[in-house]
Amino acid sequence: MTQDRAGDAGAEPTGPIGPAPAPYEGLDAPALRALLLQRDRALADAAAAQKEFLHAVSHDLRAPLRHIVSFVPLVQELVEDDAQGLPPEARAEACSFLGTVDQASRRMGRMLDGLLAFSRIAHAPLRAAPVDLNGLLAGVQAALAGEATGRSVEWRIAPGLPAVSGDAALLRQLFTELLGNALKFTRGRAPACIAVDGGVAADGWVRLSVRDNGTGFDPARAGMLFRMFQRLHRDADFDGMGVGLAQARAIMQRHGGRIGIDAVPGEGCTVELAWPPGGA
Repeated sequence: MTQDRAGDAGAEPTGPIGPAPAPYEGLDAPALRALLLQRDRALADAAAAQKEFLHAVSHDLRAPLRHIVSFVPLVQELVEDDAQGLPPEARAEACSFLGTVDQASRRMGRMLDGLLAFSRIAHAPLRAAPVDLNGLLAGVQAALAGEATGRSVEWRIAPGLPAVSGDAALLRQLFTELLGNALKFTRGRAPACIAVDGGVAADGWVRLSVRDNGTGFDPARAGMLFRMFQRLHRDADFDGMGVGLAQARAIMQRHGGRIGIDAVPGEGCTVELAWPPGGA
């Protein structure tokens, strides 16, 4: 299992010889309070700057993008007009170029949609409450039924999954991404098997796994899948923008949890989720 390494962020820094001195050593209570206040302000400024940047990327870039998407068909009409006198070879080549521009522009629009959705996850208020995972998963499975039409799909969702404390809307988005991925990457399997199992571990953490028997991938490259727009499969094989797992990771981080992924090429994928004791 390739685990998320977020837990390593709290490791004690080391110098050339041994552990570095603690940055707070020797500070009295007033100095510590002042330092915490300073860091709170810095974090707030950084969060505001990030929000402003994502808003600009997600909204302000849409105007020029709309112009590109709108004008490409007009240019294509001019190119295809016999009155322009273009040779057939040049006309076909120009139309091919314009088609590439149109596809790339529309893809960029979907990428902006992904950035905006990611920003909402990071900044939306977290409304924590007890969430019945079995009920939530049943709803997600029903919502995905259309994608399974005409296919042989075996859903193996364990009964009696533990409840967790979390934001129901975000958790619904989380499992929609994970189960949707499982459906997508099991195309061609007959039957496709998608299993969800889990329970409360001895340390109090709620641990769940989402497994499928799909195409899998090289496990050495698992870590990159949690970055925005990173994919391991060609668009011709599986559609997508490479944002689902990045959003899933952001949702688990909002809940103080962890997410990891592992796979065997040609045999399937397993996503592991862990919620801390007490939930969000």
